[in-house]
Amino acid sequence: MMAPAGGEPRDAGSEPLPRCAEPCAGGLRVAVKLRPGARRAAFLGLVPAAPMPGWPAARLSLAVTEPPEAGRANAAAIAALAAALGVKPGAVALIAGKTSRDKLFSIAGETAILASRLAALAQNPKA
Repeated sequence: MMAPAGGEPRDAGSEPLPRCAEPCAGGLRVAVKLRPGARRAAFLGLVPAAPMPGWPAARLSLAVTEPPEAGRANAAAIAALAAALGVKPGAVALIAGKTSRDKLFSIAGETAILASRLAALAQNPKA
């Protein structure tokens, strides 16, 4: 699946998923490449990833300022994803990669809305 090209009209019912996401029951699964201990927190766009069974083909790169200690970077990633996608932090769950930089999150919500917001975020990275 490919992210839509910039400037294309978006139809919420047919929003293509970015390569870092897959649909799941009740929302999306999103693969993230986490960069803990960064100078500033920011989404850095899509990065290619080695094939892994059950994982999307790419990762959404996310830098967080928190260190990878005692789950602080994971908590920061959950908060950043929730804020960027307009969902409550409780709607975002880490399902794989607790101690890895490659993480898989489940995000509960309306799939079409999440896909639209994620596609915009993947194409136009921001802090």
